Amino acid sequence: MHRGLKWLAVFTTFGMLLILLGGALVTKTDSGMGCGRSWPLCEGQLIPKVITKELVIELAHRVISGAVGIMVVALSLWSWKSIGHIRETKFLSAISFFFLLAQGLIGAAAVLWGQSDFVLALHFGISLISFASVFMLTLLIFEIDTKFKAEELIVDKRMKFHIVGIITYCFVVVYTGALVRHTESSLVCTGWPTCVNGSFALPYNLNQWIQMGHRAIAGLIFIWVTYAAYLAIKHYKHQKVLYWGWITAFILVFLQVLAGAFIIFSRQNLFIALSHALFIACFFGVMSYLLLLTSRSKQNAARVNQTASSNQNTLSAK
Repeated sequence: MHRGLKWLAVFTTFGMLLILLGGALVTKTDSGMGCGRSWPLCEGQLIPKVITKELVIELAHRVISGAVGIMVVALSLWSWKSIGHIRETKFLSAISFFFLLAQGLIGAAAVLWGQSDFVLALHFGISLISFASVFMLTLLIFEIDTKFKAEELIVDKRMKFHIVGIITYCFVVVYTGALVRHTESSLVCTGWPTCVNGSFALPYNLNQWIQMGHRAIAGLIFIWVTYAAYLAIKHYKHQKVLYWGWITAFILVFLQVLAGAFIIFSRQNLFIALSHALFIACFFGVMSYLLLLTSRSKQNAARVNQTASSNQNTLSAK
């Protein structure tokens, strides 16, 4: 594989992570209106006269998003040309750019016309899809499939159910988490895991319902991933990509829950809050790759059966 393409893939993947974290930083620091009702310029100017912290954060996020957008286009075109024979390449190239564009348009619309918190919460999920697409392109470019012998992977119905179910449910977790940020509900509960330590009373306002609802939904995905990882460790040691994929997914979802708890304990420490976003992004990337492998399972099974049949015919002929 061309060395330059590999470097571009790595930088673009890290760039997508910076966009995700930058979006979370904008929300956490309430910098969404740092440039006023102006886009793509700040306050209608290329270089604003009054520089504030919020303006710097918002403008930096816009600049990075624009630069990474160009890198995504370059990566898509180069991948299309170099590894277009791999069936997922063109699809991943297209959706990585499409969802990055959608993310930018939603951000612009929020600045120019405003959006409800429930619409803005979709922003992070859209960013995740774009990041996961670039991440999977990078894995294809680095030929991870060959290194893990993924072409021999056959996913049974039980494991397919868990992979498809968890990545679908992950969007619910992500949406509710983004809703917590956008409605400024992060610290409406002073305790963890209950809203108020020592009390099991029901939430009494919308913000507490949003916070506790997210905790319940996140707790369920932790239990689900733990069970799926247990199955992988017990039954799929011979399929290394599944085995290590689920172990990695469990570690990431555990760190995600831990970071969520420490957001409360630290009274929303910014570093911990950003790590919370980082862990879910990495988790979604791993699950997306497992989903990609699952989509190939039927084709892999047909190839294995054909090879076995050919070998059998050869032996019979002898």
